[in-house]
Amino acid sequence: MAKRVKKIIITGVTREAADEAFAKYAKADAESAKITADIELQCAKIREKYAGRLAELDAAKTVAFDTLQSFATENQAELFSKKRSLDMAHGVIGFRTGTPKLKTLKGFTWASALQLVKEFLPAYVRKTEEVAKDKLLADRDMDVSVKDGAGEVKLSQEMTRCGIQVVQDETFYVEPKKEETA
Repeated sequence: MAKRVKKIIITGVTREAADEAFAKYAKADAESAKITADIELQCAKIREKYAGRLAELDAAKTVAFDTLQSFATENQAELFSKKRSLDMAHGVIGFRTGTPKLKTLKGFTWASALQLVKEFLPAYVRKTEEVAKDKLLADRDMDVSVKDGAGEVKLSQEMTRCGIQVVQDETFYVEPKKEETA
């Protein structure tokens, strides 16, 4: 079970105490980065050591899989007529039915299918309306014409009238300088 940790807010910190805390932070960060690099180096050596054998095993698995698939496909009518799987000495093989999905017939594209569905199955056409947030953000400082003919105002004013505001969260970060270690 994970132990709950409460974060204590420290107040009244002097510039000297902040500099000392940053020095400790940077030292711990550098040592942590060095340890992580050592771990990655050891992992790379282990991966390199076993890469050849893993490639051989993957090739053996591929050949065995293809053999099992051929056996199952050739004997599908008698072995898989009642059950979708077959218990064998070393495991189970079988067929899984995938999730239903739609695909266009040969010679049709989704665009042409859409036109035909609009004509013959109009209840199956979506009409999505949503606020163009990206456009509002991009144009927020522009002047826009007001609907009731009262001239032009800032888009941000009309956004407020529509119950929309632009907000930007602020987060604190610490980024120590990276020094090369030999």
